[in-house]
Amino acid sequence: MIEMNHEGLSVRQQCTLLEINRSTLYYEANSREDDTKLAEEIHNLWLEMPFYGYRRITAELQRRGYQINGKRVIRLMKEMNLKALYPKPRTTIKSKENPVYPYLLKGLDINRPNQVWQTDISYIKMPTGFAYLVALIDVYRRYVVAWRLSNTMDVHFCLEMLEEALSKNCPDILNSDQGSQFSAPWKGAIF
Repeated sequence: MIEMNHEGLSVRQQCTLLEINRSTLYYEANSREDDTKLAEEIHNLWLEMPFYGYRRITAELQRRGYQINGKRVIRLMKEMNLKALYPKPRTTIKSKENPVYPYLLKGLDINRPNQVWQTDISYIKMPTGFAYLVALIDVYRRYVVAWRLSNTMDVHFCLEMLEEALSKNCPDILNSDQGSQFSAPWKGAIF
């Protein structure tokens, strides 16, 4: 249809006459065969090293001579439902001895500052492990009242954060999850 070395018409003129984009001439679709072979290679890599995520798998494939980027590896891993396996931190650990408190916020109209404070623990992945962040916010203002960082999941950094927050003000309701750091009977606490 289009002659690349036509004497009378350039490729641009031929594309204009046929009303097609020039980019369609140079486009080469990835074959499903290629994806199947690559998916098999990714699966074999994942079976060897299930703790590898898409970045490491991409790097390993590139070392093996594949010209591939992370987006394609992510897509293929999603299609195969493959995820890196690694230990995730457990920030909510219920203790059987501690009481379970009722959830007081259901249907509550939060309409003023210091009516409800919310606290929770999250983790930050570090090269040598995890750091734990506890934060307390005023739900109405979405204002961080206090926060603390720790390398362990003990109750002490939660208490320090709470002491700092209560030195500023006192809420009607302090809401948290049912983790042992929040539901433990705190002997010698500030209450």
